[in-house]
Amino acid sequence: MKNLLKNVSFVILFVKMCILFGQETSTPKRIVIDVGHGGKDSGAVGVNGIQEKDVVLNIANAILKLNNESDTPLDIYLTRYTDTLISLSDRTELAKALKADLFVSLHCNHSDNPNARGIEVYVIDKDSKFSDESIWLAFQLQAHLNKKLGFESRGVKFANFQVLRETIAYCSSVLLELGFLSNEDESVHYLKPESITAMALVILESLNKNMDSYERVGD
Repeated sequence: MKNLLKNVSFVILFVKMCILFGQETSTPKRIVIDVGHGGKDSGAVGVNGIQEKDVVLNIANAILKLNNESDTPLDIYLTRYTDTLISLSDRTELAKALKADLFVSLHCNHSDNPNARGIEVYVIDKDSKFSDESIWLAFQLQAHLNKKLGFESRGVKFANFQVLRETIAYCSSVLLELGFLSNEDESVHYLKPESITAMALVILESLNKNMDSYERVGD
């Protein structure tokens, strides 16, 4: 009888462990979307007066809405949900506190050359255990945005931006420059709600497609 109870207890424990590990492996990946600028920091200002801080907030909120409507939503957090100014350090600390799998910083570009146009994706310019994953995602994002929306691909670039420097040690991170507000065509593009939704959809699709290979420190 004791052996029977022992075997039953082992089976129950084994089933519980299988359920637990099954839940862990099915946990949605956690992404922090850093919404650039905000508050008194408008960021780039377009030729039509459109402001970078508003464009990226609109895109981020559209990503959230689309994600919440998905059958398999990702675990997404924003660094700001309204028109407020958040310090760069607080943005990266949020990603660390949440143990994010990925940090994606949204921005728009500006140039003295009114003909400059297209998408740039930045990764940190130093090695880390997450460098390869970050570079891979950067290439996938710029290719997807070119294919789906027709934005010119200006390539994947390396930089020492603070938000990348302070996140790359514990998660993959990229910074997106989503077109030039100094370019009349791209600036006007973001005045249209359907353009915001299209950009959000393509970014979310790309994240969903590529997140399976990501890991967190401690996983």
